[in-house]
Amino acid sequence: MKKSTIIVIFLVSFFLKIQAQDYLISFAGSGDTNVVNTVKVENLTSRDTVTLNGSDILHLSATVGIGSPDRDNGALKVYPNPMAEQSTLTFVSSESGNAVICVVDLSGKTVCQTSALLSRGVHSFHVSGINRGMYFVKVSGKNYFHSIKLTSQSMVQSDARIEYVSSVENIPGKQLKSSAATIDMLYTNGDQLLFKGISGIYRTVVPDVPTSSKTITFNFAACTDDDNNNYFIVQTGTQNWMAENLNVGVRINGNQNQTNNGIIEKYCYDNNDSNCTVYGGLYQWNETMQYDTTSGSKGICPSGWHLPTDAEWTSFTTFLGGDTVAGGKVKSTGTIETGTSLWYSPNTGATNESGFTAFPAGSRSENGMFDNAGLGGNWWCSSAWFTYAAWFRGLNYNYSNVHRYVAGINVGFSVRCLRD
Repeated sequence: MKKSTIIVIFLVSFFLKIQAQDYLISFAGSGDTNVVNTVKVENLTSRDTVTLNGSDILHLSATVGIGSPDRDNGALKVYPNPMAEQSTLTFVSSESGNAVICVVDLSGKTVCQTSALLSRGVHSFHVSGINRGMYFVKVSGKNYFHSIKLTSQSMVQSDARIEYVSSVENIPGKQLKSSAATIDMLYTNGDQLLFKGISGIYRTVVPDVPTSSKTITFNFAACTDDDNNNYFIVQTGTQNWMAENLNVGVRINGNQNQTNNGIIEKYCYDNNDSNCTVYGGLYQWNETMQYDTTSGSKGICPSGWHLPTDAEWTSFTTFLGGDTVAGGKVKSTGTIETGTSLWYSPNTGATNESGFTAFPAGSRSENGMFDNAGLGGNWWCSSAWFTYAAWFRGLNYNYSNVHRYVAGINVGFSVRCLRD
């Protein structure tokens, strides 16, 4: 009798747990437009993702019904896996732009890599020539990052390569799925979700931990730089920040200083253009400010945005609980070792509950050398500290705090802009 009672209590508890995680999420737009074209949902806890139309309903549940999408939503697949001599890599590019596709071994060494200018839609590549072993296949675009494990059973000794196969273009504005569908997603109470809404040139991130059915409203505002790149934005308290690093300008080599020549210049880590696609550009302070030393200047930011002051950065980290914990709340989650992030392990404290999604872009030193990609990231303030130095904020892979320091104006750091 006691055993039966325990089983009944367990079943009731399990049923109630499932029922408590049965939420319906709809979407709306506000601000510059009330139209929501597509929404990408990232579960930062489980690493699941799903992409749906703005008119669809997201069904969050501890159990997923028959006919629902698989756990990776088809964002990145490799088949066959394990691979004999060749496999086909298929992934979804959420918008047009340059993408970097690479295969890395378990030590982090790149086995082969290619880049391609892709349209929005589904793309396929062949992967071949990889020796027997375990690898990670990684795809990085302007607003997406996919990774999957690949096992090779090939005993053939040949050059590893990635070759383009085909594309199925998704015309902007065209629905990715049937209209007004209900899309299932696995969810456990307490999971941190990021909702990424897109409407034309507008992109907004909303972080949330749902505890009931609700409507997620994206407050859309234009954030378009001089190269017509459109950026995701996120609201933190009363501030609206770029949710990705600025990537505007013409690349110059790291051994050159950026100059006041009427052209926005940037560094790409290791002088590799594809790293700007992944990390954004690196800029010296004067170039960032466009040679205006006024704190809070527009600098190289998009119209309607400006370079945050030291005080505005402090307001940001204070809202997130102070410098000692804010670092974890702004860092993108996951690690390079698991193929789920750009940060090296342990990526201490990373939850990204703010939606800021800070990447470890490293830096360019005053002598023109690049270092620390994967280990840390640094972002300029528009507040000078005497003549040859300025304030910045830094994050590190093995700390959960935000560092407030000064640096010489000739180093190259990342840039995030703040809405006016």
